[in-house]
Amino acid sequence: MSLTSVVAPSPESVAALVGERLSLSALHQLGGTLGGYSFVKVVVDRENSVIHFLNDARHSFHAIYIGEEILGVPGERVRAEIDSYNEAFYHAPDRRFLLGILALHPQLLSLETVEVDTMPAELIREFHAFVAQYVDPALPLLFKPANQLQERLVREIPASELPRVFAHELFSTAPFVALNPGTVTGRLRAFRTEAEYRAATLDWTDIIVMDRVPDDIPRLSGIVNARHTTPLSHTNVLATGWQIPNAVQLDVLAEIDRRGLDGKWVEYTVDSQASSISLTEVAAPAEAAPPSWYAQRVTLEEPEAGHNPIVNLTRLRASDRHRYGTKAANLGELHHVLANGSQRLLGFYQVPRPPRDNLLPYLARLLDVAPEADLAAAAHRLLDEHIRVPRGVALPFSLQRRFLESSPRIQQAIGKLKMALELDAREIEPLCVELQGLIRSARLPGALAGEIDSALVSQLAGVRAFVVRSSSNAEDLAGFSAAGIYESINHVTTAERIFASVKEVWASLVSVRSVRLRHQAGISLDECFMGVVIQEQVSADFGGVLVTTNPMNRADFRSVYVNVSPEVTDVVDGSALPMQYLYSTVEGGGRTVSLGDAAADLDERAHEQLQRLAVAGRLLQGHFSPDYTFESPVDVEWLADRDHVHLVQLRPYSA
Repeated sequence: MSLTSVVAPSPESVAALVGERLSLSALHQLGGTLGGYSFVKVVVDRENSVIHFLNDARHSFHAIYIGEEILGVPGERVRAEIDSYNEAFYHAPDRRFLLGILALHPQLLSLETVEVDTMPAELIREFHAFVAQYVDPALPLLFKPANQLQERLVREIPASELPRVFAHELFSTAPFVALNPGTVTGRLRAFRTEAEYRAATLDWTDIIVMDRVPDDIPRLSGIVNARHTTPLSHTNVLATGWQIPNAVQLDVLAEIDRRGLDGKWVEYTVDSQASSISLTEVAAPAEAAPPSWYAQRVTLEEPEAGHNPIVNLTRLRASDRHRYGTKAANLGELHHVLANGSQRLLGFYQVPRPPRDNLLPYLARLLDVAPEADLAAAAHRLLDEHIRVPRGVALPFSLQRRFLESSPRIQQAIGKLKMALELDAREIEPLCVELQGLIRSARLPGALAGEIDSALVSQLAGVRAFVVRSSSNAEDLAGFSAAGIYESINHVTTAERIFASVKEVWASLVSVRSVRLRHQAGISLDECFMGVVIQEQVSADFGGVLVTTNPMNRADFRSVYVNVSPEVTDVVDGSALPMQYLYSTVEGGGRTVSLGDAAADLDERAHEQLQRLAVAGRLLQGHFSPDYTFESPVDVEWLADRDHVHLVQLRPYSA
């Protein structure tokens, strides 16, 4: 087939460019765009020594192309027998076909297989050498490992024999990363320093641009990160929950200066298929229309602040959130699942997810049991052997209510704040600051201190250090995630520090930021309560955050995104860029997205532990699913030692 036939007016009319060198123009005409990069799918037929560059408009799947265009097998039959075809294409040592993706980057071409491919080193060499004969020699062709197995294999091959580039190397220099697609119109505000940001007055219509956007942002219309970040930082989780455009664009500040856009109204678009963000100057509106979220009021379940005891977390279930808060209730539910198992653990895998009609055999393989085995029991066994939840107690809403009612000055300050919120008065901020100060300085009544002390003595005697966590009813809600707006305190050791930390958590319910964000969401101060979780602080080798989705490709149902840092707080507060990985919870295996600020990758044992964690996260997604599609991802904070992974928090992920 000649190249001229590929560039005919109807590119869908040809299936591929076969047996000929691929020019850059042909690559653009045949391929698609993903993550801002042009790509084309490649098939090497080893039996006939022929290369095929697939036309993405005709064939978006390698297997269907091979079936229909080479083997003469109807696509319906290939789909029906996809597992056997995939076994032959991606795992057979004597395979006929080598499948991959060729992508165009600045100054280079990358060649990679699909993530599940177990191609051995000799086939990797052969694949790269064959494709190199059919691409533009002016651009170096580098092999890009698609999974951690290939990463290990490639490191053992001399670079002189196999030119390579790792995914984390490309990610760290990628000029554009779409974190949350969308389009919005607003006023562009560019800040070079945090001091500039702190000195500014922000409005909900603003689109802010910074190297690193602080976690305490108010509700905005859009975010542009001028440096790389993790999709799982509190800021980016909030942006996802608020459904506002969010991206990384490395050259954006210089572009804003060049075009004089700072302070101007623009239409801001983030498109995952584009190569950069789009900023188009528009006329400023005479009066900004109310935001769409203003009409979408968040409704809280009626709280119960009558007398409830301090209880061990193991005594709570998810249904106790109206008395102890969401975090405490979810931790209690986790304890229950670890102790008793759950048929819902299989939920995600019991739903057909095209092109996979039956995911249960994949789960059996991940659990290392036969397909006919009791998978619910095997899933419970995985959790029982490898997952832990730190011991702890939960303080109910009623304890906070009794404390607040013990101080007339606090009651008076609450009344003033409620009035200011009703009037939307300018005094809201100083009233919040005053109320927080009163809560911190007020004496904890002896009866309340005694109840806390007695619970810790009876339930957690011997613990050297505690974590005191917030657990409100005004968080982890549809339309209001509240990620990072309430306090949690680590490394608490003495009784006095525990009492002070509990008051600090209570005070965070009336911080300026939390009050304003809830007020914007239509959540009344009268409806909001704060429970407290006091947990044993576990020592760990590393920790991080996991979400049971791929936040940069929501259509990818297989993958779990994992952030890793020696300190879990570094992950969620964005102070250090974490290592980032994707793990498949269908075929298994993982790949490195970014090494962040780390000097080296984790060892093989740690990756095996993270693979088990990914599967555990997917199982827990099933148990905690609010519906029967079992599609709703969960967000898990975790710590890992040599033997176990400790789950310290689980909540819905606002994706």
